[in-house]
Amino acid sequence: MNQLFETPKLEPQDLTVIDEIHSIRDQLAAGLRAPRRWTGGLRRTTQARAIQGSNSIEGYTVTDQDAAAAVEDEPPMSADDRIWAEILAYRRVLTYVVNVGAEPGFEVDESTIRSMHFMLLEHELSKAPGRYRTGPIYVHDGPGDRTVYEGPDPTVVPDLMRSLAASLASRGGDAMVRAAMAHLNLVMIHPFRDGNGRMARALQTLVLAQDQVLEPTFSSIEEWLGHNTQQYYNVLTATDGGAWHPDRDAGLWVKFNLRAHHMQAQTLRRRVAEAESQWALIDSLISGGGLPERVGDAIFDALLGLRVTRPSYVKRSEVEDRTATRDLVRMVELGLLEPHGQTRARYYTAGELLREQMQRLRDQRGTLKDPYPGLISELTVEAAQPGFW
Repeated sequence: MNQLFETPKLEPQDLTVIDEIHSIRDQLAAGLRAPRRWTGGLRRTTQARAIQGSNSIEGYTVTDQDAAAAVEDEPPMSADDRIWAEILAYRRVLTYVVNVGAEPGFEVDESTIRSMHFMLLEHELSKAPGRYRTGPIYVHDGPGDRTVYEGPDPTVVPDLMRSLAASLASRGGDAMVRAAMAHLNLVMIHPFRDGNGRMARALQTLVLAQDQVLEPTFSSIEEWLGHNTQQYYNVLTATDGGAWHPDRDAGLWVKFNLRAHHMQAQTLRRRVAEAESQWALIDSLISGGGLPERVGDAIFDALLGLRVTRPSYVKRSEVEDRTATRDLVRMVELGLLEPHGQTRARYYTAGELLREQMQRLRDQRGTLKDPYPGLISELTVEAAQPGFW
């Protein structure tokens, strides 16, 4: 079988960072294991942010509201038909990952990867979903549409994918490192005509799911990658050499991924702490305003920056339309929600009182710890050399 990018030898600093990540993830896992009123809302927004992040890397403009609507199986707020199809497609893939990835005995093989690709592109059969490419592939970038990467010859793609599947069967080493190498090899092989980037990131999350320490939604780094797209491109540039060169060192790539895991885990830990204080506020607002407890989820969504609609409120609260309207009007009267639009198109966002609380939380946030100071500067220098993206 053909050679793949090899896992680099981990340095002492890498091992320290891995230990720190596991410590944070263990804390998160313990907190999420016990039932909490905020767990569902945090899970929904985290999955929505992953959908938004991975699609934004590919140039699709996905609002947090549309990503959340997809997770909730609701109509889009602003996305056109083309963007909405891409959002739903990636939701299908992540739903598969979340539901089967951590199953005991589940194995990732070629069939798994090809099936996930079909889920991703089944709305565009002209792009041959689930089938390996049969021609050359080039990645273009910049205003001049210059070629910045050339994938391996299509004749070796099946063999390379067999090698990748075989490597995934091995559970040696740390799951975060294995997942990073799966991501790198798939995106460098570029086995499909389209969707390779999203597939590589979904595969990374799937491999992480097999670790079974933290559920896949909270293991993903797709949100972080989406917020740091240029850094993501830079590390690919520093790793690939402009073409399929699996003999190149992947050390920077692994460090970049470990850094992303560390920063994302810190972000999630902060959100969990904030959720606790937000629900203490919600309890106070419900009691002080004489509101029914069922409004809590809607207030929490608004605090997370999401829109609240009457259909979503009816579905979540399991009440009749008339009751939902009465609850929403009362929250507007109390300054908790602010209405926008008319009749069926109406939605609600955080009112002044909630916006003030959101700002207080933002003001209290400290700076996240960077486990690899200087890495981003190094990547910027490396990326200045001729390369991939």
